[in-house]
Amino acid sequence: MPNSKDIEIKFWKALEHDKIMMLGLVGVDETHTRPMTAQIQDSTGPIWFFGSHDSDLVRNMKRTSAAVATFVSGNQNLYATIHGLISMERDHEKIDQLWNPQIAAWYAQGKDDPGLALLRFVPNRAQVWLDGSSLLAGIKMMLGGDPKVTYQDNVATLNFREKQE
Repeated sequence: MPNSKDIEIKFWKALEHDKIMMLGLVGVDETHTRPMTAQIQDSTGPIWFFGSHDSDLVRNMKRTSAAVATFVSGNQNLYATIHGLISMERDHEKIDQLWNPQIAAWYAQGKDDPGLALLRFVPNRAQVWLDGSSLLAGIKMMLGGDPKVTYQDNVATLNFREKQE
C-alpha cells in the first residue's frame, strides 16, 4: 500500500515522463485550461512552461497569479490537481537550461523570440489519485472487501510549501 511519500514520488516521475498538464488561472479562466508542456528540473518544483505573450493565459496573468493545473499520466494510472502560483520570469539562463527541440519548434526566432514567455509555476498543494483497479483490488472486492476503504490508500493530499521554504 502506497503512502503519501510514495504517491508523491510517483507523481513527479509520471509528470517528468508525460509532461502535458492542463493549466489555467484561478478566478480568471479556470474553466478554460489549456495543454502546456511541463519542464521539470527538481521533484519539488517549480514547474516551468514556455508560453506566448499573445496567449490568453499570459495576457491575463498578474505579476503573480494563482493557477491550477490538472494532470493525467499517459498510462492513466495517476491523476492530479495541482494548485500554486504562476509568474512570468525573465531568466535567460533558465531558458538555456530548459530549451529543447520541441520548444524550439514553437518559436521562429529561437530563444530570443519576442513572443516567448517563460512561466514559473510553484506548486503549493496537490491532490493525487492512483488507479485503484488492480488485480488485488478486484480479488478483495470479490471476497467482500469495501472498495472505498481499499482505495483510500491510493489518494494523497501533498503539501509542497514545506519543501520550498
